[in-house]
Amino acid sequence: MNEAIGITKACKSLGIPFVCSFTTETDGSLPSGQLLKDAVEQVDRETDCYPSYFTINCSHPSHFLPVIEANVGQSWLGRLRGLNGNASKKSHGELDNCTELDFGDPVEFGQLNARLKELNPAFNEFGGCCGSDIRHVTEVFKILTA
Repeated sequence: MNEAIGITKACKSLGIPFVCSFTTETDGSLPSGQLLKDAVEQVDRETDCYPSYFTINCSHPSHFLPVIEANVGQSWLGRLRGLNGNASKKSHGELDNCTELDFGDPVEFGQLNARLKELNPAFNEFGGCCGSDIRHVTEVFKILTA
């Protein structure tokens, strides 16, 4: 949290537009254990809502889908606009110990991103992180443009 607030304040002091991105663990909370909702609200509170918006990165969509489902209609969700998920459902610890890249299921990846967009229409930035490739991004594009 200190890093997120610090870089946000630094960007604000220099007038540099900034997007704040969080990763989540398999339970949808931040590595510190803080809830995603609380993290977004804390950064906004301590920086006068300086980030242009927030994204979620380096987490499989299934890790944070329950968090989004449980918070539909809450105002903080409108601050979340981007998704750059991992291809693998494995935890960060499991991925650190892998000897081979886990590409996950590109079709499921696309379907989960579409479900997240359905739940939070503010999502308008989609991409991939660890283990994802053109197959994953193509599936997201196919579903979202169908």
